[in-house]
Amino acid sequence: MSAKRGALAVGTLLRREVVRFLRQKDRVLGALGSPIVFWFLIGSGLGGSFRLPAGAPAGGGSEGLSYLQYFFPGTVVLILLFTAVFSTISIIEDRREGFLQGVLVSPVSRRAIVMGKLLGGTILAFGQGLLFLLILPFVGVNFWQIDFIPVCLVLFLMSFGLTAMGFVMAWRLDSTQGFHAVMNLFLLPLWLLSGALFPPSGAPGWLQGVMRVNPLTYSIAALHRGLFHEAGAASQLPSYGISLAVNAFFAAAMFLFAVWVAERKGE
Repeated sequence: MSAKRGALAVGTLLRREVVRFLRQKDRVLGALGSPIVFWFLIGSGLGGSFRLPAGAPAGGGSEGLSYLQYFFPGTVVLILLFTAVFSTISIIEDRREGFLQGVLVSPVSRRAIVMGKLLGGTILAFGQGLLFLLILPFVGVNFWQIDFIPVCLVLFLMSFGLTAMGFVMAWRLDSTQGFHAVMNLFLLPLWLLSGALFPPSGAPGWLQGVMRVNPLTYSIAALHRGLFHEAGAASQLPSYGISLAVNAFFAAAMFLFAVWVAERKGE
């Protein structure tokens, strides 16, 4: 009976997150539109001056990988980052409106509450990441050339881990302004040091060390391998196995951390 109650709570909270998001058109536009504009402007502006390391062909061809192509996986990660993390702002809003307190005193485990909130944000981020992949033909990549299943797996794991990270921070904060300030201070460096804007091979040694411990670096690497096969190999990116393992570990660790934070006494 408790398992059935928990599954119902997870489904209800998941559906609530999706419905709330779809009803707020500005959130849909901001989460997907801003990164697309960012990708196009940055990619076009730096395309003529940016040079990748030698021997990085694009998608099996002989021509060098353009910067719009190189920046594409970084933009996917940015979309997931915006959507997954900022979807957890609803935790602060629910607390202010009294909804969260009502859920916490219900006969449902906090683990189920956490899972419902996380899956809601994960589905939103994962869906928008897939929508952005529809632009691939405009950057010279055909859909049948990509490793679709590994790419989807990476997108899902990344979305789940990032949503859990946002949950942990939102659970401890009382204002949306504070949440925005903390997340911008933390998220932008996390994204910038992932290989989204520049390859790790061109960075100083100390910066390469920082990028190696950044889980988003392995998400970027997996997307490069999935979308631009030979480019990933030529750029000496981490293998699929290592990238998927790091993403899975990050998602699992952040989920356990979110459950621990939610189950702490007095919360």
